[in-house]
Amino acid sequence: MSSKVKLVVPEAPVPATAAATAQRKFAQGGLRLGILDNSKGNADHLLKFMIDGIKAQVAVASVVTYRKGSVSLPAPKDILDKLTAEADVVVSAMGD
Repeated sequence: MSSKVKLVVPEAPVPATAAATAQRKFAQGGLRLGILDNSKGNADHLLKFMIDGIKAQVAVASVVTYRKGSVSLPAPKDILDKLTAEADVVVSAMGD
């Protein structure tokens, strides 16, 4: 089974190709939300705030959270693979 990962880079202005063309549909049970904590100070607090905000807007079936071991290194492949398999959307944040 092949999987696709779509990376959204929060830069301004938004490239025309990144514009949404259709409303995303999720499974009947709701959104499977993935969280990637980059292990910086207060990132967990920011992510908790974001999770609560997302839950207030859409039905969330599950939340899976993974934490990077190092701020300065990319997330390991096994974490990225788990997020790909277990989440419809992944949110990551930095804090300090």
